[in-house]
Amino acid sequence: MSRRTAVLCGALVFLGAIAPVARSQQADLDARIEQELPSLVATYKTLHAAPELSHYEKKTSALVAERLRALGFTVTDHIGKYDHPGWVGYGVVGVMKNGAGPTVLVRTELDALPIEEKTGLPYASRVRTTDDSGREVGVMHACGHDIHITSLLGTATVLAAMKDKWHGTLVMVAQPAEETINGAKAMLDDGFYSRFPRPDYALALHDAPALPAGEVGYTPGYALASSTSVDIFMRGVGAHGSRPEASKDPIVAAAQLILAIQTIVSRETSPFDPAVVTVGSIHGGTRYNIIPDEVHLQLTIRTYKEDVREHILASLERMAKGIALADGIPESRAPIVKPSDTEYTPALYNDPKLTERVANVLETALGKDNVVKMAPVMASEDFGRFGGENHRIPICDFSLGAVEPAKFAEAQRTGATLPGLHSSLWAPDPEPTLRTGVKAMTSAVLDLMK
Repeated sequence: MSRRTAVLCGALVFLGAIAPVARSQQADLDARIEQELPSLVATYKTLHAAPELSHYEKKTSALVAERLRALGFTVTDHIGKYDHPGWVGYGVVGVMKNGAGPTVLVRTELDALPIEEKTGLPYASRVRTTDDSGREVGVMHACGHDIHITSLLGTATVLAAMKDKWHGTLVMVAQPAEETINGAKAMLDDGFYSRFPRPDYALALHDAPALPAGEVGYTPGYALASSTSVDIFMRGVGAHGSRPEASKDPIVAAAQLILAIQTIVSRETSPFDPAVVTVGSIHGGTRYNIIPDEVHLQLTIRTYKEDVREHILASLERMAKGIALADGIPESRAPIVKPSDTEYTPALYNDPKLTERVANVLETALGKDNVVKMAPVMASEDFGRFGGENHRIPICDFSLGAVEPAKFAEAQRTGATLPGLHSSLWAPDPEPTLRTGVKAMTSAVLDLMK
């Protein structure tokens, strides 16, 4: 036998020995998940029925901290630093050290949305509260953060029971205020990376209405856009509605601005640079026959590139001031264009190498047909802050199918529209979604820490 033949034979014997071990570990993982699944579904329903708004996640935070402590994690809570006097940092970090090896961060969000639930589910939210503006609102986990929390707790439970299968440091993060895209920044501003182990990799998942439960999706590179909230105050000179000549009408100026800004993307931005400018709210006036002094517009800007975002902001200010000048509005009543100090997050960039590695692991764990490469979207998410900017930590945020498979298949066949995220009708299929979420995340962590 030649030396080369001997080496090849030895390699085949080695690989043959690995396969049964891998199958055994997968069977062990599957069994543990099935054992935990009833408890996880119950936890999910408890969370779904008791949602809390951004910056007020007191009970949700306490539940996560309690569960992680019971699993043996070293837990620190009340993490997050805001400038707003009424907001409390409800971030939670659980650390489990298990010998030498890489550090992996797994993150979930805690908060819900000011939406009145209309799913009719037995465990539907009936919570009502008062928001920061004093309005009474319904509260609902309409973005699936209850699925994310439960998946993280399931992953923590399984990994704590399989410590002989991984080595390193596991950092479980429960982040507040994702819906207002300032919770990750608040945790980082509270000394996150000086207080807790700096990860070699950071992972997250997000439930998705574009996939059936049982499937996952991944997007290497840019996956989610930056988000910038902008307030524009078009100011004028009020008057009686019967005497428009005595006014400088800010409603007309606001209408002109809304039409003008449609050309920022269509005529000022390269078609190769995705961008969205949306006016989501307009408030002006009090009565039929009163021309008001001011109109308040609220906008959202979505881009991938920072220079595109900055150009859009400059264009908004240029157009607002130009319209005011053309309408004869006095300089003392010039428009105010104010990007939000708190509601901003950069684009989320999935490290391509890490994302492809995770995708390969998921194909092995879930089956190749259940792992889908997905196109980037213009929605936003502040998880990228944990890896982006100056942190230079590879991150991967993958998608978790959450639609009941039969409903998804029927919608595909008929072309019907299913409820999406931020809908009052959004209702993930709990059992298969959680089974897949825990299996996918646990498999990814085990591979990174094997």
